[in-house]
Amino acid sequence: MALFQKAPATAEEAAQYGPLDINPDQVLEMDEAEWYEKVYRGEHVPQLTVRAVLMGSFLGFLLAFTNLYIGLKTGWALGVAITACILSYSIWNFFQKTGLAKSPMTILENNCMQSTASAAGYSTGGTMVSAIAALLLLSVTPENPKGEHMGWVVLATWTIFLAAFGTVLAIPLKRNMINKERLKFPSGTAAAVTLQSLYSEGDVAIKKARAMFTAAGIGAIFPILIELKIKAGEGLIAAEWHIFDWFTAPGSYKPSDWTMVWDVNPVMIAAGKLVGMRIGIYMLIGGLALIFGIGDWGLSADAFTTPGGDEVYAISKPWKAWKELGLWLGVPIMLSYGLLQFFAQWKTIVRAISSLKGGGSSEADAKAAETEVPFSWFAVLLTLSSAALIYTAKTFFDIPIHFGLLAIFMTFFLALVAARATGESDITPVGAMGKIMQLTFGTFIPSGTANLMSASITANGAGCCADLLTDLKSGYLLGANPRRQFVAQMMGILAGTAATVTGFYLLVPDATALTGTTLADGSHVSPDFPAPAAQAWKAVAEVMTGGGFAAMHPFHIIAIQWGLGIGTLCLALEMIFPKKKAWLPSATGLGLGLILPFQYPLSMAFGAFIAWIWERKNKEHFSTYMVPVAAGMIAGISLMGVLVALANTVLFAD
Repeated sequence: MALFQKAPATAEEAAQYGPLDINPDQVLEMDEAEWYEKVYRGEHVPQLTVRAVLMGSFLGFLLAFTNLYIGLKTGWALGVAITACILSYSIWNFFQKTGLAKSPMTILENNCMQSTASAAGYSTGGTMVSAIAALLLLSVTPENPKGEHMGWVVLATWTIFLAAFGTVLAIPLKRNMINKERLKFPSGTAAAVTLQSLYSEGDVAIKKARAMFTAAGIGAIFPILIELKIKAGEGLIAAEWHIFDWFTAPGSYKPSDWTMVWDVNPVMIAAGKLVGMRIGIYMLIGGLALIFGIGDWGLSADAFTTPGGDEVYAISKPWKAWKELGLWLGVPIMLSYGLLQFFAQWKTIVRAISSLKGGGSSEADAKAAETEVPFSWFAVLLTLSSAALIYTAKTFFDIPIHFGLLAIFMTFFLALVAARATGESDITPVGAMGKIMQLTFGTFIPSGTANLMSASITANGAGCCADLLTDLKSGYLLGANPRRQFVAQMMGILAGTAATVTGFYLLVPDATALTGTTLADGSHVSPDFPAPAAQAWKAVAEVMTGGGFAAMHPFHIIAIQWGLGIGTLCLALEMIFPKKKAWLPSATGLGLGLILPFQYPLSMAFGAFIAWIWERKNKEHFSTYMVPVAAGMIAGISLMGVLVALANTVLFAD
């Protein structure tokens, strides 16, 4: 097959390749033979075109900054496929109206575009906000508070090979999980429905795009006002307002000393609209519990220590509560909940293993041989990416070759289970994958670097695998050729790596961007990016490699025990009362509320409340515009934040 196909030359030619009359929900019920008969569009329908890949690479490059920015703020990664579809459709419409394009992009071209964008905007950033950021935090010492960055060549190489490895793992899983078992992959199904509606309800799509661009424009104003250092090394307006300092907080401190301030940047409000009331409210509860309970208790017990260190000291201001106390309660809550939830899905694990045996009709097998990614591709690409990862891990992270091989083997098994969990529930347990590897390798390799990077192989490999299967599900519902979609996905990795590596160095010039700094007068500058995912990875690595629990302050051990119990209780309540889940405590919300500076849970809870009111007032308007507005606001703030960071580095550096 030729690498690229020829795009339609005219609008009339493009009209021949319009969407099917079959709704994606109907395709969900078809078996493989019926799909080939009624849905598959054929080998020659334009899908993998140069313009589709270029558009996907461009949008993925931009959206990668968005995910990096929001990931360093909250630990979350936002799916980019639907956002990319809306943007691509509206941008290409504009190109047609202005004469820059002669024909519209077909629905299957846009499907390939979103695969490229998804690989660029999602698959390459996971390791940056977790293991890589945690590695930078581990390099911090009292003598070198700025830490030490990994070289860009090593970082780029690791990111490319890791994304390629995870993407390749999806090849042997696709036919069983999507064609035969017809797992729903909710985000992939939603992307297919979005594309179908874009091509059948163009006016609504344009309205959504306008809302997204308007929100992005408004959001882009804030980094300029807050972060651009044009006024004596500071922004035009303060980044935080101390609006709560009218009362006295625990320990006779001001609330602002406990990070109880209002964050002027609205990015977390927009993120709160997406996560919903349950997580938002319990994040706020976790933050308040840290200030008015656990933090005060820990302060009186002189429990603010350097994790894993010997020195115990009371500090002048309790701004460290979120990372020196909340961390040891919040991480165990999320850890126990995630791991137990993972193992509670034992039926999913059994089905995942049993699905490998394959089988199918000879006619379907013959057609699949022409459309699915060949096993020879899988064998060659898996060998190359695995060998590259093992070599890089040995050379730069001191992971012995046999342990690198073990990590590769475990990744295949855990990616298999993670992909099935994504297909059934739309939840990819990346955090649980990483913690399993950290706990496993912590007993073999007494090195924080090796612990983090071996876990990175599994966690991010599993995430990339699930991401490709989600995109392939979208293509399956629209009748796309999976082989061409796989190629589009692989092409997006380069653009995503360029964006995330560049963005990481710009947003995090040194470790103080993640830790904050203490000034000569004793006042504290909050971190630009608290990086909760990295803090969690770092905490586990320190416990496993820094002398274990014996080296920790007794208060921290108590916090860990309580956290494990609370996480277990949260899961037990969900299993006992599944229909009441919306009202039950959220382990994710509580955990994040404890390991983030208070202004972030406050903003996210406020955003969730706005979304809740909006939905109650006008559900139809909410359904149409909430996601475009929230995603647009995040994109505008994130992209301008990167540009401002670049301007500060080039124009306003000290």
